[in-house]
Amino acid sequence: MNLFRILAAACGIVLFAAPAQAERVKDLGTFQGLRANQLTGYGIVVGLAGTGDDSFEYATQGMKGVASRFGLSLPPGINPALKNAAAVMITAELQPFAKPGQRLDITVSAMGKAKSIRGGTLLMAPLRGADNEIYAMAQGNVAVGGLGVEGNDGSKVSVNVPSAGRIPGGATVERAVDAGFATTPSLLFNLADADLTTAALVSEAIAREVPGITARAIDAVTIAIDAPPGAELRTLLMSKIENIEVQPAAAPARVIVNARTGTVVINGAVRISPAAVSHGKLTVAVKESPRVIQPESFSRGRTEIEDDSQIQIKEEARPMFAFAPGASLSDIVKAVNAIGAAPSDLVAILEALKQAGAMKAELVIL
Repeated sequence: MNLFRILAAACGIVLFAAPAQAERVKDLGTFQGLRANQLTGYGIVVGLAGTGDDSFEYATQGMKGVASRFGLSLPPGINPALKNAAAVMITAELQPFAKPGQRLDITVSAMGKAKSIRGGTLLMAPLRGADNEIYAMAQGNVAVGGLGVEGNDGSKVSVNVPSAGRIPGGATVERAVDAGFATTPSLLFNLADADLTTAALVSEAIAREVPGITARAIDAVTIAIDAPPGAELRTLLMSKIENIEVQPAAAPARVIVNARTGTVVINGAVRISPAAVSHGKLTVAVKESPRVIQPESFSRGRTEIEDDSQIQIKEEARPMFAFAPGASLSDIVKAVNAIGAAPSDLVAILEALKQAGAMKAELVIL
């Protein structure tokens, strides 16, 4: 109980001891086990205005299944017309600690020939997890942001995607997922980005801010935190740890190049060793001017076409520029802007600098 009081007292002073430009631990990663679980299901949307699946076999089987719940059975060999119904897939995310009775937002997407599910109602359908167990039940009116209109002559107008929609609060949780954080030997905190220095800094900050707690960096991602068992104590401990502010390690030097759009992003850790760069642009123009040659009068000659080609070579004179030792991001930008280099030229310059060993940074091509 003493540890409980210590944690409760410490929670009130976390935000006042943070250094400038520090980040909260909760923004650097998450506790292992506290994650969302994906749920999926199959269902039938009814009440459509003739935009359903018609004779789609899966929809037909689904409608027969719905009818059988109420003791109705169709004669063998007779399939109902389903222009006003559509077979759909349902997806949702079950958040950690979700309890039975809570509501979930769901997404409903047509899986067959339905042109639109606007105005439809989803009939009760189970949502299952990866273990094939039912965790929620879905039902409700579908809200669609798209619109589709089709004329008799085959012309069509579509706005957004009318074959998919949302049902806010359309599912009810039927079973909770045990996160297991209350009984594990230790709490595990996983960084979003692997970094050995940041892992060490986070473990040191936890040990410093929470007396009596041992935290150690297992690898570049995971920090193990020794904590007594019990949901109440661990909830308070995790709340305290999430709000500790840490100055994370600087990101590694990295240059990101999107070859499709020509976008180049250079982070502030990039440094350039002494180097001189000259980047010119060569333009070759070929102009064809064919001439018609006529034969002399009263001769037996033929009219001929004589080729006349003119080749021009133009090379823009661009001055060489030099990088001083330890040139920073601003120095790179100033030098490139001075010669008017385009994004494609900048990519060529950066690649050449890396090949020359003057830029110690990771070059990532998207």
